[in-house]
Amino acid sequence: MTASAACRGPLHLAAAIDQPGAYAAAPYTELALLAERGALDFVTLGDSFAEHGPDALAVLSRIAPATGRVGLVPTVTTTHTEPFHVQAAVATLDWVSHGRAGWAVDVSVTEAEARLFGRRRAAPAEALWREAGEVADVARRLWDSWEDDAEIRDVATGRFIDRDKLHYVDFEGGTFSVRGPSIVPRPPQGNPVVVVDATTGHARETAARHADVALVRAASPEQAGAARAELHRRAAELGREPGQLRVLAALVVDLGGGEHAAQPGHGGGPLPTAGGPLYRGGPVDLADLIAGWHGAGAVDGFHLTPVEPRRDLERLVNGTVSLLQHRGVFRTFYPGATLREHLGLARPANRHAALAGDPS
Repeated sequence: MTASAACRGPLHLAAAIDQPGAYAAAPYTELALLAERGALDFVTLGDSFAEHGPDALAVLSRIAPATGRVGLVPTVTTTHTEPFHVQAAVATLDWVSHGRAGWAVDVSVTEAEARLFGRRRAAPAEALWREAGEVADVARRLWDSWEDDAEIRDVATGRFIDRDKLHYVDFEGGTFSVRGPSIVPRPPQGNPVVVVDATTGHARETAARHADVALVRAASPEQAGAARAELHRRAAELGREPGQLRVLAALVVDLGGGEHAAQPGHGGGPLPTAGGPLYRGGPVDLADLIAGWHGAGAVDGFHLTPVEPRRDLERLVNGTVSLLQHRGVFRTFYPGATLREHLGLARPANRHAALAGDPS
């Protein structure tokens, strides 16, 4: 990496709080509060039709009132689900969290998952990711179907909404159509944050077109930097402002070594594994890795998945994050209240209000 490639924005950090076998809210709340204590941008909670476990979006809606600043990003599978229901549920999470919601878009590729619904057969990944992009598109349109001041709540006249500020979306996708408008008022963030794991080619195209945050599984800063550059290039080709797409390196971390150096063979960095790049070592070396990759311009930040959730997240927050804060590399407090503010992303203008205000 050259000096000119250095990251121009602040470091962003996020962590997974997945806990296999946990069905109560308390364990998830505990980890979300721990992440919040470290001023992490957001936490994620995975979900899949192929695995047993609680609904991620429902869990994060449950713990939203117990947290105050950390962003909440559940995985939401767009295959076999109704786009209208998906957008309403994500909008509701944004309301109950006061603007801290995101959603990690994912697809369902197996026949076993398709049989759970019985409506259609499994489809190729390319088609499913194209559909996922359409779901992300129509979700934004539905969130914009209520203008920000559509609710008037006029007791004297008995008018709750201004019907002129509700809009049909009349969206026709490849596998679904939606008329709208939404049944949920426009979310506090305007558009909750869209997260896509952009490691594979088909998902990368969807991320470049629709994501606010793209995750890339890379075992070196060179790999990560190349993925970031490709995503930014493609976003620009699609008419987007590349600087509005945050690219985070996704690493699995095993901090069981405490303060010891990185495990021999890791060389202070991650090694490729079947589950993705794995870093095994101590919090200090991990802080060096994070600061090095970010300072070299390879990524805008990191999404970290602890091998042992409670142990590793505690060592991440109390060790790695504290050291990064001490060095002035990572913030010590949340400067804003919403997830978009944490990420340095503007609240999008409502497309209908923008058209109404355009004299042309």
